[in-house]
Amino acid sequence: MNVPRRERRKTEAGPSDPERLYVITGDPDGSERAALDLVTMIVSKAEPSPMVQPEQAVILRLCRAPLSVAELSAYLSLPFSVVTSLLTELLATGLIESRAPIVRATLPDRSLLEAVMHGLQKL
Repeated sequence: MNVPRRERRKTEAGPSDPERLYVITGDPDGSERAALDLVTMIVSKAEPSPMVQPEQAVILRLCRAPLSVAELSAYLSLPFSVVTSLLTELLATGLIESRAPIVRATLPDRSLLEAVMHGLQKL
């Protein structure tokens, strides 16, 4: 049966439906969430298993290379609070690792690195 596009939106549950978001976030007792902000980098440490939620499996695949929580939220089209809830569960199981972003000021000065490189080449 061919359902018009407008009707399909009403009948299919999408990721932004409030009841779907409630199901995704899981634990209703309000357990403590991990201290994550928008720029925290997330890296997966394992491949998704059949036991994780579909959204968590997507996070594990996306985070083979480091991604920020904000990027994950945008890619998944989920609110930040829902993504942090999913990430908290993954952190608790050890499937992902969170890292603070690299602050540019902590990196060595480029001119210093170039001077060292030129000095080494002259040896």
